[in-house]
Amino acid sequence: MEVVKTDIDGLVVLTPRVLQDARGYFVETYKEPAFHKLGITTRFVQDNESRSARGVVRGLHYQVPPHAQAKLVRVVVGVVLDVAVDLRKGSPTYGRHAAVELSGDNKRQLFIPRGFAHGFAVLSDFCVLAYKCDDIYHAESERGLRFDDSALAIDWRIPRSEMILSEKDLRYSCLSAVPAADVQIVC
Repeated sequence: MEVVKTDIDGLVVLTPRVLQDARGYFVETYKEPAFHKLGITTRFVQDNESRSARGVVRGLHYQVPPHAQAKLVRVVVGVVLDVAVDLRKGSPTYGRHAAVELSGDNKRQLFIPRGFAHGFAVLSDFCVLAYKCDDIYHAESERGLRFDDSALAIDWRIPRSEMILSEKDLRYSCLSAVPAADVQIVC
């Protein structure tokens, strides 16, 4: 597995080995001992999958402690711009984001530690996105950031007029309004 560290500590892009022949391909997307060797000792307890159309922007979502979530995100079909925003109190990269193109073709995965908001924009006709979480979904712990917060300056690579957004995502506040209790503490 190829590992590329981002400019944000703990946030890494993983590209698994793909075995391909005339029949198709095989890829091992997760094997606990291999991830442990890479220093990723997260224990995943929930898998999620979503299908979205071109122009959909989901996020930026996170869960607050004690139900914060680490995620391992990948795209099965299609192309997305996957974005993670550092919300870890005391982090030198607090408020910064990393954006990675994930696709069914490149097989890249993004490991997002606890303490990050997460979102994605669909760049292909549709996508199927799958991700593992290290805590189950808790509606009462869910929070979010505005996708268009000027302080984050995220280029979603989709014109605003073509974005498809949920009412919930449109109601989220900017980073400057995130309550101190929502912020993770860097260990």
